[in-house]
Amino acid sequence: MVEVTEKSPPTLFHAGESFRLERLPVGSRVVHPPPPLKGLGDLDASIDRALDEPLGADPLDTRLRAGMRLTIAFDDLSVPLPPMRAPDVRGRIIERVLERAYRAGVDDIHLIAALALHRRMTPAELRHAVGPAVFEAFGSDELYNHDAEDPDGNVVIGETDHGEPVTLNRRAAESDLVVYVHLVTAPLQGGPKSVAIGLGTYRSISAHHTTHTLRHSRSFMDPDHSELHHSSGRQGELIEQAVPVFHLEATINDDMFGEPLRFLGKPEALWTPREQVVFAGVKRAVDRMPVRARRTAFGRMSAPYAVTSVTGGAVAEAHAVALERLAEQQAVRVEGQSDVVTAGLPYIGPYNVNSILNPVLVMCLGLGYFFNLYQGKPLVREGGALIFTHPVPRDFHPVHHPSYIDFYEEVLSDTTDPAELERRYERAYAEDEWYRHLYRTSHAYHGVHPFYMWYWGAHALEHVGEVIFVGGDRDACRRMGFRRADTMLDALEMAEQVVGRDPSITHFGCPPLFYCEVE
Repeated sequence: MVEVTEKSPPTLFHAGESFRLERLPVGSRVVHPPPPLKGLGDLDASIDRALDEPLGADPLDTRLRAGMRLTIAFDDLSVPLPPMRAPDVRGRIIERVLERAYRAGVDDIHLIAALALHRRMTPAELRHAVGPAVFEAFGSDELYNHDAEDPDGNVVIGETDHGEPVTLNRRAAESDLVVYVHLVTAPLQGGPKSVAIGLGTYRSISAHHTTHTLRHSRSFMDPDHSELHHSSGRQGELIEQAVPVFHLEATINDDMFGEPLRFLGKPEALWTPREQVVFAGVKRAVDRMPVRARRTAFGRMSAPYAVTSVTGGAVAEAHAVALERLAEQQAVRVEGQSDVVTAGLPYIGPYNVNSILNPVLVMCLGLGYFFNLYQGKPLVREGGALIFTHPVPRDFHPVHHPSYIDFYEEVLSDTTDPAELERRYERAYAEDEWYRHLYRTSHAYHGVHPFYMWYWGAHALEHVGEVIFVGGDRDACRRMGFRRADTMLDALEMAEQVVGRDPSITHFGCPPLFYCEVE
């Protein structure tokens, strides 16, 4: 029997658009993110240095000339989470690149949101990413979203030595220079894979977004042991041979909570009496709000991140520096695995910005992202239990996630096995003309996207013995093959049925975002 006493300090759990304070058994280990690093003193000077003194490449100015085709690609709204308070560092970088291009007489310039199979960004979202000055200076023919389904807008580059097809946005492929602006918020991001995926098509992305590849990616946050990175990296290398690319990689700290909620980013034991009162008031207020109002309030949140590095040049050299700076902010050494790992899932993930975290995305956030926030070994032992707090609402954004609705109702009612649903259903959804039309003309994720999100959790599904959602919708949890509990104590007792009596317990205190180096 799991025992929780008043001696157990309260632990903060995020739970969608709310919070929970739970008492874990005495002796439970709590892993917290590091405090935010200090930001750069002069961001513009750092950007200029990245452009003028790049690593492994010639300065940008020497590569710009009148009459050339210049394409600037940038990561979409899936990073950072929550969105960065204006101005976004990508806009700041793009402005400095444009200043140099104009001085060199370059007038054929396109800006492309490299969104792969994600939904098209709205004008307001594009404006936030590139900044109002750049947004107003470019028309829709020069500043736009990548269209992975445009038959005339993408070209075949070739195949890797492993037989992986490589496709690329036509404008980028036919440019004299591509400047790719990365915002790297996790080891998963940046590097050679960004161009291959962000400006790729279903044909090329499907080469590695498979159950086999993702099951054999021993953490997406550990690129050296990730088959996803190996495959997409090979595609990226082929693109680098065919198209000149100048990479700019920026990193930020983990200061994701502005005032008056900044205390949410530090251990609960360090909260001041005033911060405890503020938390109690905030929790009481959001719990009384209707779901739609609560979702709107959380969706308006933005973060006062500080930029910790900007590095430019060749992809390998620039990415190596970004990963080093990221490790300084996010890496936490942890000794040994646990029988049970608990975590609170927040209201936002990479694919529901200004949207709804539907059940499939909840699964992806917990088993695809939180589980994979490690290097070395998973935080939970093989056959262990994962306990998440989240309401798992059966709610879908009808514009952003139309194929998710059908995937949930049709596919998951038949099978939850990643390999089986891949074999039987993926191609039909990927090639469905209605989903394709919505992706191209509206703001819908590609028809295949819910499949990829399910595959994202394939490694976790093989590794763990039990997944429990505290407070989760009963029908949604059952549909996805998970258990649910009313309380944390109930969940811990259910986990004991799988891992044994008196289990070792670790609470993974994310967000803010970090990853564990498990020894």
